[in-house]
Amino acid sequence: MAPTDSTTARLYTPRAAGAAGIAFAVLLAAAIVLMRIAIPSGDGAKAAIDPGDRWAVRLALEIVPFAGIAFLWFMGALRAHVGEAEDRFFSTVFLGSGLICVATLFVAAGAAGTVLVENPPSDFGREYAYTVLATYSMRMAAVFVLATSTIGRKLGVFPKPLALLGTLVGLVLIVVGSSVPWSELVFPAWALVVGIHILRSRVQSQP
Repeated sequence: MAPTDSTTARLYTPRAAGAAGIAFAVLLAAAIVLMRIAIPSGDGAKAAIDPGDRWAVRLALEIVPFAGIAFLWFMGALRAHVGEAEDRFFSTVFLGSGLICVATLFVAAGAAGTVLVENPPSDFGREYAYTVLATYSMRMAAVFVLATSTIGRKLGVFPKPLALLGTLVGLVLIVVGSSVPWSELVFPAWALVVGIHILRSRVQSQP
């Protein structure tokens, strides 16, 4: 039975937190795919979107806040998985990059939403949205992935292949993230793999 004294009582990680990485991966990937399809990027892309694709933009804008919420749960699940032995330096980088990543993701979504209200539509909202997403949000995601993988490798809570995968994903997001369309999908793909690993670890640790 859990202690009730105020000096010894503690909160325990909800079981649902183990699936937060999977939920975040699915939601973010869906939002990115919808945006990429409905709002093409590049110099030759038109500012106006096809009327038949406006639903995709609206749906993506509705998905992004829930993806951000799931990401915060994912961060909590990662910290719970690491335990109390995490290094203060790497944990600071981990938290800072994760929070900035979510904030810039919301900014990118807000900028993308301007293509629905501007009349006539301009290139500014589209270009600004993709600049924030690919150049800033994904670079912070790269720092988050690298910090998480380093913590997991040093403390032995991640298997070596998973830590190596995180290093590769972080390098891809830093080096080619802003120049190769669709490369941002490697971030939710990594979150999906890590979420499955955390969920399996929690299931195996339960009696």
